[in-house]
Amino acid sequence: MKINTFLYSVVQGIKNIGRNKMFSLASAATMSACIFMFGLFYVIVTNFTGMVKEAEESVAVSVFFDAGLPEEQMKAIGDDVAKRAEVSDCVFVSAEDAWNEVKEDYFEGREELAAAFEGDNPVANSAHYEIYLNDVTMQSSLVRYLEGLDGVRSVKKSEVVANTLSDFNRLISYVSAGIILILLCVAIFLISNTVTVGISVRREEIAIMKLIGATDFLVRAPFVVEGMVIGLVGAAIPLVLLYVLYERIVAYISERFNFIGSMLNFVSSNTIFHSLIPIAILLGVGIGFVGSVWTIRKHLKV
Repeated sequence: MKINTFLYSVVQGIKNIGRNKMFSLASAATMSACIFMFGLFYVIVTNFTGMVKEAEESVAVSVFFDAGLPEEQMKAIGDDVAKRAEVSDCVFVSAEDAWNEVKEDYFEGREELAAAFEGDNPVANSAHYEIYLNDVTMQSSLVRYLEGLDGVRSVKKSEVVANTLSDFNRLISYVSAGIILILLCVAIFLISNTVTVGISVRREEIAIMKLIGATDFLVRAPFVVEGMVIGLVGAAIPLVLLYVLYERIVAYISERFNFIGSMLNFVSSNTIFHSLIPIAILLGVGIGFVGSVWTIRKHLKV
């Protein structure tokens, strides 16, 4: 495409927005509302996903070994398990460590009772591995592998917790897809209406352009530019608003409700908007492009 043609398309697209101020403002405002709702939902889902991920990281599979199995063999098994794709961390708990945990949990303040077991560890066969997962949905495959290993006495898993977290993740995915689809349809419809009005207003001008030899591209390009500019403006405004609101809300909750801030780890604004900004801009410009191209093909017979 020649530079002159490109500049003409951009200028005419911006002029189209000026000619249809009310419809353009209405489309940009509704686009902003859609992108704002999308961004708000994205922020909430990102924080929920982060919290679920933290919960998943605390879910561990415990592997206990046959009585009398040498500790060196246990650690060799642990080394092999740690290499698997399902595993994020693998922590060995010796019999002595297990006994110390029991003393802290059950003999705190009654050390004299624990002293009666001096030299005779009552949990001598409780050496085990605490295995943490990259993804809780991988628990079943890991458990099957562990149960098939020689020297493994039993495997304890958190099946209810794993299923609950998996179902919650699945629910978030379905709800996210549904809301995004609705917002996309609404935004494309609005862009389509704006471009349709622009075509109606300039129909005679377009006919004259065709009579003097204007190409289809030269006629259509300004309307595509119009839709993309509206989409860009409609994406930029809510991004600024969301950034300011998110930082202030997180700061307010942390200052006024310390107990909530201590329980919930909010995702940093930089982390969220590092992904949200390009997504929202591409979404806005993409909706503007798709909506305008679809409308031109439907209503502009040139």
